[in-house]
Amino acid sequence: MHDPQSSDPLHGLTLETVLTALVDRYGWEGLAAKISLNCFKTDPSVKSSLTFLRKTPWAREKVEKLYIRTFAKRGNRDTA
Repeated sequence: MHDPQSSDPLHGLTLETVLTALVDRYGWEGLAAKISLNCFKTDPSVKSSLTFLRKTPWAREKVEKLYIRTFAKRGNRDTA
């Protein structure tokens, strides 16, 4: 049987893990330059950004796509 989730590069990752990995890679300023969201520009924090992203599907999609472009295409899901 084929597992449809196995091809999902975000399978098993929480939004917090995705966001933290991007902040570790780019920093808040770099992340705001790549995705222009106020939650990344004005007094950014993981908690406030997660709150916004969970309520805003289009913004969450942008963050997830950046994560995939940054990490998953190389097969590198390590966040450290």
